[in-house]
Amino acid sequence: MQLADIFERAIGRDAPLEFKAFDGSRAGDPDAPARVVVRSPLAMSHLASAPGELGLARAYISGTLDIDGDIYQALRSMSAATLEHVPVSLRVEMAARLGGYRLWWPTGRPAAEARIHGRRHSKSRDQDAISHHYDVSNKFYEWVLGPSMAYTCAVYPHADSSLEDAQWTKHDLIARKLGLGEGMRLLDVGCGWGGMVMHAARHYGVRALGVTLSRKQAEWGQKAIAEAGLTELAEIRHLDYRDVAESGFDAVSSIGLTEHIGKANLGAYFQSLHDKLRPGGRLLNHCITRPSNLEPTRVGGFLNRYVFPDGELESPGHLVSAMHDNGFEVRHEENLREHYARTLTAWCANLDAHWTDAVGEVGSQRARVWRLYMAASRLGFERNTVQLHQVLGVRLDGSDADMPLRPTW
Repeated sequence: MQLADIFERAIGRDAPLEFKAFDGSRAGDPDAPARVVVRSPLAMSHLASAPGELGLARAYISGTLDIDGDIYQALRSMSAATLEHVPVSLRVEMAARLGGYRLWWPTGRPAAEARIHGRRHSKSRDQDAISHHYDVSNKFYEWVLGPSMAYTCAVYPHADSSLEDAQWTKHDLIARKLGLGEGMRLLDVGCGWGGMVMHAARHYGVRALGVTLSRKQAEWGQKAIAEAGLTELAEIRHLDYRDVAESGFDAVSSIGLTEHIGKANLGAYFQSLHDKLRPGGRLLNHCITRPSNLEPTRVGGFLNRYVFPDGELESPGHLVSAMHDNGFEVRHEENLREHYARTLTAWCANLDAHWTDAVGEVGSQRARVWRLYMAASRLGFERNTVQLHQVLGVRLDGSDADMPLRPTW
């Protein structure tokens, strides 16, 4: 059997894709919108040694397998196939074919794969995990994210809104949910490049402190704050949220941090944020979730190895319970998963538009990781395998929540 036929069997004969291999073989639909190109026998080694989604990801990241055309459409086509395993008989066939090319099996892992050590969710390991993903290149993120430098789900006020308008709307929605006003103090944990911090300072006159475990984010954010003339109101520190010394904040925003906390640490996380607030202060928790309690909590496979090491996704119900059990009264909740699909669509388009520069800046493997994970994530939000929830809570002062009778946002 020829190589293209083997890959067609591994990915699924029903997938509307064309398969082409370096030995000249072809299989699948020649009129399909995307083509899987096997450039080297090493692609078989990756698939045979780590069958399924991880093996395919390693083959693509290493460049031994390519996807010509729209990668999102290709992944949509593959999603009908079962990628969780490859039959033993097919793996044996791959191993036999590898022997014909005099290759050892399995092959080495691509250099872009995360290698972190230590106790899970210890401060040092969390630092390494965050650095793996965020300390890539600020220039690379500028190309992907656009001028807002916001790396979290935007909120699209209209179907035709731009990414920049949607990111501004997201920050302003959070500000209004938190009831921000002039002279108030905001703590933004996991602040990224400082988008929320600067929005709160510029538009609401808030004294805002942001903390991040990414040194490159903190450096970029502090420079942006200075250039915007906001140094009297805004500050970003390279710091673990657990090490913030100040307290008595009027509001806390956590936008895209909870995914890195870990289920076992959620109670301590919410208790820590509760203790940073004054009585009557509000917390807005914005994070990716799994759709139910039936899916595994820990992120695995490709996403764990290459994108978000040690990432964990909770269900929205679990998050609400954890907030309730650690001093918060939950007052509002909403799911924005369709908005995240739109956000990822825009990021994918930005990366494609800057592809040559991006590869030159971070290397082919890193650029391929981002191209693959963002397209796959878009599909996940569209298919409801992941969601994005905002949960608003208040630290009660006795029985007075100091909340409007109806939402004002």
